[in-house]
Amino acid sequence: MSINSNRRRFVGGMAASAAALSAAAFRINLAQAQTVSGTLRVGMTVSAVPSSNGAPDQGGEGQRFMGVTLYDQLVEWDLSHADRPATLKPGLATSWQPDAANKKRWHFTLRENVKFHDGHVFDADDVVFTLDRAFKRDAAAFDPRAYSQVLPQVPNVAAWGKEGPNKVWIETSVPDGTLPYAMTWLNILHRGAWEAAGKDWNKYMSQAVGTGPWMLRTFKPQERAVMVRNPNYWDPARMPKSAQLVLMPIPDANTRVAALQSGQVDFIEAPAPDAVPALKAGGFQVVTNQYPHNWMWFLSQTPNSPWRDLRIRKAANLGIDRAGLKQLLGGLMLEGAGVVPPGHPWYGHPTFKLIHDREAARKLMAEAGYTPAKPLRTKVAISSSGSGQMQPVPMNEFIQQNLREVGFDIQLEVFEWQSLIEAWKAGAGTPASRGCMAMNISQGPFDPFRAFARILQTNMAAPNGVNWSRFSDPAMDKQFEAVQLSTDTKKQDAMLAAIHGEVVDRALFLFAAHDLNPRALSSRVKGFVQAQSWFQDLTPIRMS
Repeated sequence: MSINSNRRRFVGGMAASAAALSAAAFRINLAQAQTVSGTLRVGMTVSAVPSSNGAPDQGGEGQRFMGVTLYDQLVEWDLSHADRPATLKPGLATSWQPDAANKKRWHFTLRENVKFHDGHVFDADDVVFTLDRAFKRDAAAFDPRAYSQVLPQVPNVAAWGKEGPNKVWIETSVPDGTLPYAMTWLNILHRGAWEAAGKDWNKYMSQAVGTGPWMLRTFKPQERAVMVRNPNYWDPARMPKSAQLVLMPIPDANTRVAALQSGQVDFIEAPAPDAVPALKAGGFQVVTNQYPHNWMWFLSQTPNSPWRDLRIRKAANLGIDRAGLKQLLGGLMLEGAGVVPPGHPWYGHPTFKLIHDREAARKLMAEAGYTPAKPLRTKVAISSSGSGQMQPVPMNEFIQQNLREVGFDIQLEVFEWQSLIEAWKAGAGTPASRGCMAMNISQGPFDPFRAFARILQTNMAAPNGVNWSRFSDPAMDKQFEAVQLSTDTKKQDAMLAAIHGEVVDRALFLFAAHDLNPRALSSRVKGFVQAQSWFQDLTPIRMS
């Protein structure tokens, strides 16, 4: 891949972007989604509309646009504030608590008088059916695709059952105090809707049924999804203020900007950074906020990986010009300082400083046997676009150039976003990773489990989880177990801070950036609150 040619494409004029807007490759039928009163049209960063089956693909963006819109979860995020991190709140469960006698079991009391879009009344059987569909391999409704999507987000679930019409229990394979966080990913559906679709999950996609604030009307994965307001939604605070929501996949950043400027969409994610000044000058809203999002490289720990050498891991981290990367993005990032940024309760006191020190990096590489004249050649898996990936091609090309100066010869292997996710789930060293010894995939450290354990704990390596690197340290595993056993937030914070200090000092990842989550909105969009969360609530938006 040519650095200069891709950078020219990234910084190129909007004339080329406007031409690309009509390219058949994107298959975006914008004409069929023209503005009507009360319609919010969103340009997503993904190349296809996320699946509507209650287990969305396309990463966190799938849950953001096809999870919390069409469905509800037992536990949800409070996305109503911009000035503080999002916290958990009751969803379809009004309360939850661990079992006093069995540390692996949690009890959930369910909300009553909630109806699905087809009129079915929600109860405990629906939670059981949802879990059966995702995890019970001998269930009639078991869906391997749902299993593949749900497992990385809802790990450790081992057993479940109902305790009456409005109570369920869920048991994990090991004691896990973080289970309520995982429940924010479990979208509840019911057996009757699957049966109405002929017990066919493919057919169900076009007639999906949830309890959420939006109801599906049209589902064309390569083109658009159209949802309409649910007038009978159970939560008055989240009753949609727009009549329709239209989702369109537009993976190219400049093309998304062109679509917004031409009035074909109203709301886009991750605008091209060089277009932001023009957007602001044109009266568009550009909204940012700090949130739990770390943009980094996972580093393989398989036997033949060069990243097993601490000197090489530290050299790469010292070789990145993070200030220059920030300038490339027009300031729309925080310089990477670890899995979480300084000031976070889990940051701790790492002693390895993530600064740009070219000479120190070269010295470490020389000790490992490499120089700019005799570089370390290795491949890194990156995406062409995708949820939370910011601007993956130009950012990785910038890092590629940085590392060339200190003794690396990095080959960038570009994946389509969902293909990268599948490679991430398969783990390092498998054919899905195409020989790559590192992978750039963003991480949402917004709960204790997702921040560290699921990407570093030994038992979270494939096929059980997304420890892609296959990192394994028994001592650190014990630290993770202590976090999962605790239900005391302050004690959890202290333990996680100690873990994070060690993660940074051992340079277990290549830390590049913390995202500021930029979005660009038409001046007609009113009422949007950008939460400090991976997820966002579109229900307050009204179109003027």
